[in-house]
Amino acid sequence: MPEVLQGAGVSPGVGAGPVRTIAGAVPEPPAGSRHGGDAAAERDTALAALEAVAADLEERATRAAAVGNPMGEEVLGAQALMARDPGLADDVRARTGRGIGAARAVFEAFGVYREMLAGAGEYMAARVTDLDDIRDRAIARLLGLPMPGVPESDEPFVLVARDLAPADTAVLDPAQVIAFVTEEGGPTSHTAIIARTMGVPAVVALPGAMSLVDGTRVLVDGAAGTVRPDPSDAEVAAARAAAAARTAALEDSTGPGATKDGHKVPLLANIGGPKDVEAALANGAEGVGLYRTEFLFLDRQKAPADDEQEEAYRAVLEAFPEGRVVVRTLDAGADKPLAFLPAPGEEPNPALGERGLRMSRRHPDVLAAQLAALARAATGLTTKLQVMAPMVTDAAEAAYFAAACREAGIAHPGVMIEVPAAALRARDLAPEVEFFSIGTNDLTQYACAADRQVGGLAHLQDPWQPAVLDLVAPAAGAGVPCGVCGEAAGDPALACVLVGLGVTSLSMSAPSLPLVRAALVRHTLDECRQAAAAARAARTAGQAREAARAHLPGLTELGV
Repeated sequence: MPEVLQGAGVSPGVGAGPVRTIAGAVPEPPAGSRHGGDAAAERDTALAALEAVAADLEERATRAAAVGNPMGEEVLGAQALMARDPGLADDVRARTGRGIGAARAVFEAFGVYREMLAGAGEYMAARVTDLDDIRDRAIARLLGLPMPGVPESDEPFVLVARDLAPADTAVLDPAQVIAFVTEEGGPTSHTAIIARTMGVPAVVALPGAMSLVDGTRVLVDGAAGTVRPDPSDAEVAAARAAAAARTAALEDSTGPGATKDGHKVPLLANIGGPKDVEAALANGAEGVGLYRTEFLFLDRQKAPADDEQEEAYRAVLEAFPEGRVVVRTLDAGADKPLAFLPAPGEEPNPALGERGLRMSRRHPDVLAAQLAALARAATGLTTKLQVMAPMVTDAAEAAYFAAACREAGIAHPGVMIEVPAAALRARDLAPEVEFFSIGTNDLTQYACAADRQVGGLAHLQDPWQPAVLDLVAPAAGAGVPCGVCGEAAGDPALACVLVGLGVTSLSMSAPSLPLVRAALVRHTLDECRQAAAAARAARTAGQAREAARAHLPGLTELGV
């Protein structure tokens, strides 16, 4: 085995301990499995297993909330809804009615849904892991097999898996699971985002992860994306010393975001709703740079009521009376299908289909209701409300959205720059709106033609790709304030590069804020500009990263 395994670091920190591999996959029930003839009893057995899984997921959601993991709570709650899906139950009833055994009926019913999700674009494809987890838990109950999940251990350990279901990551105890490593997954998967929220070191897309033998001691560096098998005590001590030095440096970095020479860079938080506000404030967020409002709409048969929307928006706005809150309007359609927003027809490539503002223009009443709720929520507050549309391509779409905002009484409209065409022609869009926010996750995916959920393409999902930086530059220089709200903003070195490119604010997962604040305050604006120029002059993502770091000496002190 190589001395060091290299994957994608998705949650910073250092962890050392023995490997514990997650329970093996639940076997597929044999094709052609039949029951003994009592279809009603077989149906009831299958549906009872699904209900038991749903109840267990709800209990896990409660535990996630208790340990301060609101995103985990939301994901687990969504899984429970999947397990209770009426369409799934109807499919199971039909199959058991035709004589198929309970376990096989559940397997085949989930197979239909799995195919639909896998072909429905990035967001829904990311939930295939969720679906497989629900299926396996139900089948394990039906066959009397061990439940898949995190293994028991009498000592802290490094959890290793081919992939991790949200049901597992959401209830990890950081005192017991000191790091986790997966062979699959991507830097922007649910698992990666939950890991950052929890502050657990994590490395994904690590080739050979499953070849690590149970009990093997490993050293995991979630910032560098490395896993070192059988590290020496000296190597572990050095890694921990560097982590301790970084923690001390972070404690000294407080206050508003700014470079060493006083250039202000507001540091904001990405959130999914009011439950995420506490973590944002605890980590020093100056406001919200991305409020993902789709969490209000997912897994519903109809849009949330106007007053429910208004309440959720106002709760966030009230938390930042002296700051700003940037709200993204409903990012639905194509890869995030909603029952009450039917697609115009089958789309052969949903990632390039009608989503975001494209879908909102097809359903202007839903957009108007959301904008009106936002305007009401901001009434009487001192918070600066900024509202932006996702998936904007050209100046005409930007103008359409700005007009809709102003009609609703919203004074500060903006657009997301995540389509390469919008980045390249940013100067055409700038006169129509007040600000831009660059979504580096999708911008990287589209620029490099690399699905964010495919672990084998992790090297192309890297926002350090010089081509991606070349797309950021024109948007940042188009003459309007331009933030970044993709996960790239949470990389301390890349944050400095983005500032050097002209980006005016950075928004990220709350736990990433202290490290980015510390990185910025250790470098001048000129150093950031030199780092940006060096990165753009490189030929590969790896070379861009190294070239930039040569101009950012303060990163060494932070151990990143």
